[in-house]
Amino acid sequence: MITVDGKAVAQLGPLTPTTEPTLDDLAASGLIRLPVREDKPVAAGATPILPVDLSPDRVLAELRGDPPRRR
Repeated sequence: MITVDGKAVAQLGPLTPTTEPTLDDLAASGLIRLPVREDKPVAAGATPILPVDLSPDRVLAELRGDPPRRR
């Protein structure tokens, strides 16, 4: 670590990295921020594909077991 007036201004290291940097290395150098949440988002393929004309009242009726209404 190289300091000027007690403040870190540079860091000596190898010119070519010997390994790939980890996420912790990148976060320590300030290049990225680690996620705050521990859980992961739902995968894109797990989202059900719904018809375009599906209305919330029809979904609720099906969940309740109500007979289908005529439109």
